[in-house]
Amino acid sequence: MMHDTIWTVKGGKVLGPAPFFIAGIVNVTPDSFYDGGTHPDTVTGVAHGLRLAREGAHILDVGGESTRPYGEPVSEAEELARVLPVVEGLIAARTCSVISVDTYKAKVAARCLEAGAAIVNDVSGFRFEPELLDVLVEYKPGYVLMHSLGRPEDMQDEPRYDDVVEDILAFFEERLGVLERAGLPLDRVVLDPGIGFGKKLEHNLAILREIERFNLFGLPVYMGLSNKSLWQGLLGLEVGQRGNATQAATAVLAARGVPIHRVHEVELTRQTLTIARELA
Repeated sequence: MMHDTIWTVKGGKVLGPAPFFIAGIVNVTPDSFYDGGTHPDTVTGVAHGLRLAREGAHILDVGGESTRPYGEPVSEAEELARVLPVVEGLIAARTCSVISVDTYKAKVAARCLEAGAAIVNDVSGFRFEPELLDVLVEYKPGYVLMHSLGRPEDMQDEPRYDDVVEDILAFFEERLGVLERAGLPLDRVVLDPGIGFGKKLEHNLAILREIERFNLFGLPVYMGLSNKSLWQGLLGLEVGQRGNATQAATAVLAARGVPIHRVHEVELTRQTLTIARELA
C-alpha cells in the first residue's frame, strides 16, 4: 500500500509529503555499468540532470565513481573534479530537484554539501571513511544508509549470509545507533538494502520478496535496482534489455510500500509510479 512519505534533508528542508520520490541517476563516470562515458564532462552531466528534472525527478543523484562490481576506485581529487562542477551547475540552474551526491568520501561529501547538495548517498554505511560520520553530523543532510558486503572491488567474491534479510537488519540497527548517538537526527535517514552490493541472485530476490521487513525502523526504504545484473541472472537480459524488468519490479515494490526509487529512466518510472498510486 502506498502512503505519503516525508524526508528531511539539509537545512531542515522537508521533501513531501508525497506517495513517491524519484531519484534520477546522473553518472559523471567513464565506467558505470549502464551509462559509463555517456555524460563525460560538466556540460553533458548538467544537461542530463536538467533533462531528468524536467521528466519529473525529485532528486538528482550525482556520482563520480562507479561502484559496480569490480569497479576501480578513483582518487578523492578525481572524484571531486568530476562531481563538484556538476553539482554547482545544477544548483546554478535553479532546478527544482534536490541535489544528492553519491559518494563515500568525507571531503567529497563536504564540498558538495557546501556547494548546495542536500543529500549524501553512501554505499558504505560510513565504513570506508569513518570521517564521513563527522560530515553527516556537521551538515545534517538527508542520508542514504546503504548495506554492502565488502567494497566494490571484492564484494561479489562469494558473498555469504546466515539470513540475508536478518543480517542486513542487524547492520541497519547497528549503524542507526551510531548515527543517533553521534547526533544525526534519524528523520534524515532512509534505508537502502543494497541490491547487487555483495549479493547473489538468491540474496537479491530474498530482499525484494521480504521488503516489508525493512519497515522495522519506521524509516523510508530507498530502492536502487534500475537495470542491474539481477535481471540478467533471473531473465537472461543484457544491460540494454532490462527496462521492462526494472519498471515491473518498481511497480510491485511501490505497491508494497517502497517510496523512493533511484532510476536511470525517470519518465518511465514516473508513469509506473503514477499508475501504482492510482491503483493502490
